[in-house]
Amino acid sequence: MGNVVVSEFLTLDGVMEDPRWTFQFGGDHLQYKGTELFASDALLLGRRTYEGFAAAWPTMQGNGEYGERMNSLPKFVASTTLREMEWNARRIEGDVAEAVARLKHEIARDILVFGSGDLVQTLMEHKLIDEYRLMIFPIVLGSGKRLFRDGGHQQVFGSAEAITFKSGVVLLTYRPSSTSS
Repeated sequence: MGNVVVSEFLTLDGVMEDPRWTFQFGGDHLQYKGTELFASDALLLGRRTYEGFAAAWPTMQGNGEYGERMNSLPKFVASTTLREMEWNARRIEGDVAEAVARLKHEIARDILVFGSGDLVQTLMEHKLIDEYRLMIFPIVLGSGKRLFRDGGHQQVFGSAEAITFKSGVVLLTYRPSSTSS
C-alpha cells in the first residue's frame, strides 16, 4: 500500500507559494530530493502545479536521471477544469478524497505531492496524508499562501526525522499522530 507523502519547500513563516526564493540557497538539499523521487511510484498534483511542471520538465535539459524519473513517473492530477492530459498524467475523476484513498491501495510505494496547496488542503481535511516532508528555508517572506492555513483543524504530529543541510535549510519529517482531533 502506498503512502501519500507531502513534500514542500517552506519559508520560516510557512509560505509555500511560488518557491523561486529557494534558488539563493544552493543545492545541497537536492540529493535528498533525488532519493525521495526515486523512492516514489507516482506523483499526485494539483492543476496549477501540474501545468507548471508539464510545461517545464519534458523539455528541461541537464537534469539527468532525476529529470528522466520525473518525466517517466505516472502523474495523477486533481482538476475539474483540465480535460486533456500529457506528460504521463491522468486526471482524477470524481471525488478527489475517494480517488486518492483508492490510489493508496493501487500504488506500492510513495505517492509524492509537490506544491499543490489546494489539493494538500483537501488531503489534510480527509486525513489522507501519511507523511509531511517540510524543507524549511531560512527566509521570511511576510505574506503568501501557507501550507497550514487559518481555520484548519488542530492536529498532532510525531517527528520522524530532522536533517540540517550546509545551506541552513532544514528538512523536518512528520507523521500525523493517531491522537489528533
